[in-house]
Amino acid sequence: MDQRVTLLDELLADLTAETDDLTGFLARLDIADWERPTPATGWQIRDQVSHLAYFDEAATLAATDAQRFRAEADELTALGPDFPDKVAGRYRDVQPDELVSWFRRARAALVDTLRARAPRDRVPWYGPEMSITSSATARLMETWAHGQDIVDALSVAREGTKRLRHVAHLGVSTMGFAFGLRGRPVPEAEVHVALTAPDGSTWPWGPEGAENSVSGPALDFCLVVTQRRHHTDTNLRVVGPVAADWMSIAQAFAGAPGPGREPGQFPKPDRGAP
Repeated sequence: MDQRVTLLDELLADLTAETDDLTGFLARLDIADWERPTPATGWQIRDQVSHLAYFDEAATLAATDAQRFRAEADELTALGPDFPDKVAGRYRDVQPDELVSWFRRARAALVDTLRARAPRDRVPWYGPEMSITSSATARLMETWAHGQDIVDALSVAREGTKRLRHVAHLGVSTMGFAFGLRGRPVPEAEVHVALTAPDGSTWPWGPEGAENSVSGPALDFCLVVTQRRHHTDTNLRVVGPVAADWMSIAQAFAGAPGPGREPGQFPKPDRGAP
């Protein structure tokens, strides 16, 4: 059995489950809730959903017609680093039920498209090109992160799931990307990451005994690498200058360097570090 195919199947199942959780939550919202501002400056809940639907369609295009995707991506990025804001503005008159239907259709088409491709196939994106497997991981990360913006807008807490491992893995894998995105050299020092999973087990990356390390709840790490929390507002234990530098600029998503969240913007949660 091809282990990569198994991983892609797992990813697509988890992506579908993450989608179902989010659309189930959206179904319970009042019409007025869709206009609530989210922590992303200038974005309402509706914008989070249109963003997911639009870039799901873009990911499907990248996997089916790379040349056309590159042409459309060039046009979009030529609008400036705030092109996601401009995309959001295009769909502010779409009704909430239509946004959910669009998101469901776009996501189903994307999952079918990715399932039909070989896991190692390469596809373009707005940052570095990636494999089909990485594309699925990135869409899961985006779904979880924008879902976090939505629940934050409503002051709703949500528990972590085993699906966070995909987000955490992407966060670890993009350490070098985060430095390069800011025109900074990638540190030579390795960082040991040890995260406490929702079931109490440990998810490790990097060499044990490294001088630089990040440890604590997996949920907190995922919030930091998706720039949904400042690392000082979490229960992460960050040791060493390279680890501290990384946590201050961590970015698991493509695009321009994100501003992240301000220190103190959210209260530190009660969950403890290991």
